Amino acid sequence: MRRNILFILLIPGLAALISPLRGQGSPDYTGGLTVPLNENGSKYFRLISWHQVWATAQKDDQNQLQTDFLLRRSRVLMYAQINDRFLINTHFGLNNLGPDNMGANGPVGEPGQSGQLFLHDAWVQYAVLKGKLDLGGGLHYWNGISRLTSQSTLNMLTLDAPIHNWPTIGTTDQFARHLGFFAKGKLGRLDYRLAINEAISNPSRGYDKHTAPNDTGTEILVPDRVIYRNPENPGGGKVYQGYVNYQLLEQESNLLPYFTGSYLGTRKVFNIGVGFFHHVAGATSCDEAGQLTFYNPTSLAVDVFYDSPLGTGGAAITAYGSAVRHDWGPNWTGGVGGVGTGTILFGQLGYLLPAFTDRGRLQAYIHLTHRDLEAYRAYREPIGRMMGGGVNWYIDGHHAKLTLEYQHQREPGLLTRTPSHALLRLQAMVYL
Repeated sequence: MRRNILFILLIPGLAALISPLRGQGSPDYTGGLTVPLNENGSKYFRLISWHQVWATAQKDDQNQLQTDFLLRRSRVLMYAQINDRFLINTHFGLNNLGPDNMGANGPVGEPGQSGQLFLHDAWVQYAVLKGKLDLGGGLHYWNGISRLTSQSTLNMLTLDAPIHNWPTIGTTDQFARHLGFFAKGKLGRLDYRLAINEAISNPSRGYDKHTAPNDTGTEILVPDRVIYRNPENPGGGKVYQGYVNYQLLEQESNLLPYFTGSYLGTRKVFNIGVGFFHHVAGATSCDEAGQLTFYNPTSLAVDVFYDSPLGTGGAAITAYGSAVRHDWGPNWTGGVGGVGTGTILFGQLGYLLPAFTDRGRLQAYIHLTHRDLEAYRAYREPIGRMMGGGVNWYIDGHHAKLTLEYQHQREPGLLTRTPSHALLRLQAMVYL
């Protein structure tokens, strides 16, 4: 097992010896895989494909070192404009393909089940007022709450965006995508996106699940614990969300909904944003007599993003911070990534080193998550924290890179010994 870990850690060094590498930017990727449909290129379609592969080392419950490999993402995206009024976007792929689900034909829910290829985005839009107002609809990623809720997975600063930035996954949406209609555009330096969507019908989160394990692991009824589903509404109900950011320096493109994680010193961007999410009668709780109370899950957030070159030599800084308040009903803890009613603070900081070799660029970063959730305030250790740090080696900008990251997480705990775990993860990524 230790040999496996050693091999994983040696991969970046071995690749440096055998690869003719370049720094940020490459003429090979200018314009990407774009196919013009007329002489001036105003009519076109573009294809984007990317794969992210993980190797993770961590200790199991018996304190034994374990390694595993994962195809974190495998995606294909295509968008096209036949004229400057219309745009169509189609995005499909899979996530988290590993030994447990890589069977070609295995039934879902059993060992060896097949990995699921599914739609991530399928939407159209029409420019009503060019640059100021576009209207569109479909399965889309024009999300509210924060910048990272619409984060691109092509150019993240950290190895991966923290999952708590997508609190609705599996609750109201299809992997952070809702089905509905949106409006987006720019009013001067003000960039905005607003949407009304239909929430997924999810009977598996019904009110009959109002149980939770106590400190001995026994399932007990928890009166007034919120479950994310309204059992008297057979459909999902309506979801309203939006995000507005003021762009003080250079303006970012909003042709597509995906926000850039790090510009690697090629832009000077400073944005301040606010966002929201609101689901009408989306959650319920019951008392000891079984009487139901309904709630309107709501999230509010404020965030700031700064990305800029530093002096000469190609150094650059990337910084982001957010504060999110989730009010989804008392003691709710049903979201992925440790999300629940309460406040989540997140920050990340990256430093791109000055160019010193023709074999690529190095960027060091750190990140920190602080979770203060209502349901855990009576615990011995009520606060959840995750911190991490890593290094990006940009072989060819974001188009080809290796990332090595260390993470340590402490969960809220009832007992003296707070649950915690750590891992070391390597990612290899290429996108065209």
